[in-house]
Amino acid sequence: MDLRNLGFDSPLFTILEDMLDIPEEQEKSRNNPSRAYVRDAKAMAATPADVMEYPTSYVFIVDMPGISHSEIKVQIENDNVLVVSGERKREKEKDEKEGVKYVRMERRTGKFMRKFQLPENANTDKISAVCQDGF
Repeated sequence: MDLRNLGFDSPLFTILEDMLDIPEEQEKSRNNPSRAYVRDAKAMAATPADVMEYPTSYVFIVDMPGISHSEIKVQIENDNVLVVSGERKREKEKDEKEGVKYVRMERRTGKFMRKFQLPENANTDKISAVCQDGF
């Protein structure tokens, strides 16, 4: 999109246009940032985690209160990226049947995700996951 056609002739707008102008083939590529990246970034920002290094292992503690273990997915991407993801859903059916309306809803619902770059020498075959008390 040429912003000059809209009356934006300032060099600042030209720079912004260049920054936002992503070639079509890159936009469609899975390896480049896209709308999915923005969704992923929001989900990652809302999922706090601690990482502890032990002499022979790493421990990742990810906050997921109220999430059952069946709603959590742990997987490896690109051989050395640990991905912890899932989705917290609102109890719509139960609430709607009883005529319940939310006065305040502060607990986050929706998808959550964290990605952790693993060291090159990580043995991904020995990765295990435990869900305990929402962590």
